[in-house]
Amino acid sequence: MGTAGTSTEGITGERHQLINVAYRLLGSPAEAEDAVQEAYARWYALTPSRREEIVSPGAWLTTVTGRICLDVLGSARARRERYVGAWLPDPLPDRAERDRGHGADPADQLVLDESVTMAFLVVLESMTPAERVAFVLHDVFRYPFAEIADILSRTPAACKQLAASARRRVRVTRPPAAGAGQADVVRQVKEAWEAKDIAALVDLLDPAAVMTADGGGMAGTVLRPIEGGALIARYMVAIADKVPGLELLERSVNGVPGLVAQSAGAVETVASFDVADGRVTRIWVVRNPEKLRPWARNG
Repeated sequence: MGTAGTSTEGITGERHQLINVAYRLLGSPAEAEDAVQEAYARWYALTPSRREEIVSPGAWLTTVTGRICLDVLGSARARRERYVGAWLPDPLPDRAERDRGHGADPADQLVLDESVTMAFLVVLESMTPAERVAFVLHDVFRYPFAEIADILSRTPAACKQLAASARRRVRVTRPPAAGAGQADVVRQVKEAWEAKDIAALVDLLDPAAVMTADGGGMAGTVLRPIEGGALIARYMVAIADKVPGLELLERSVNGVPGLVAQSAGAVETVASFDVADGRVTRIWVVRNPEKLRPWARNG
């Protein structure tokens, strides 16, 4: 963790890094923003003399942000038990898409890389809060276990074990096949979906494919995952039949090719895909309007 200095400019310069850490820990730009704001509030609540004693304000802010995120992750489990249907991390448009909008947004500060793909974030959701903090800070951001130990109030050795346990969870999942290959498959899915061609969709979907949808109780969708390529294909065509004039757009979602569905110019659905051997294995569909706010600005 770098030293920031105690100047206002130095302190605020840590914000970009803190937002990126917090989003990977929480899966929500809004929650990440809240966590970082709280960390800064605690910094400015210190007396001037106490702030002067802190050798590395950046390290201090990261520690406090990490502890806040740890608390949020603990309470999130209870909140998500009451959530209507499946809970998915917030989908993010890329920088070009965000630049079409206006006004500040915490998502504007996020760096999109392999650690924010929907596939990766969903795996992070399977970890305990302590595993997630240890893994993200060490494996993604390369923070030493000695500093992570201060956040988790555990020994560095215990934090190393937490990260190793989290790493095993990641290994059992295959990284998303991003790039031209995924873009081609997503484009074919779009074309088959637009044509309402069930047979073509079945060919593009792995027989064991799974679709998970997040409507949050505010947008109609299936409450449980749909398993099986044939069932998913029929569901997709049924949705197209129900929404005349649905427009599908190829867009980057969390840094990899995905689809956005618009109706009357308004973004209603953002879909992320995991592709293996030329076929879709997982689809994550977000319809919760609160999670689509970064997209609503773009059109």
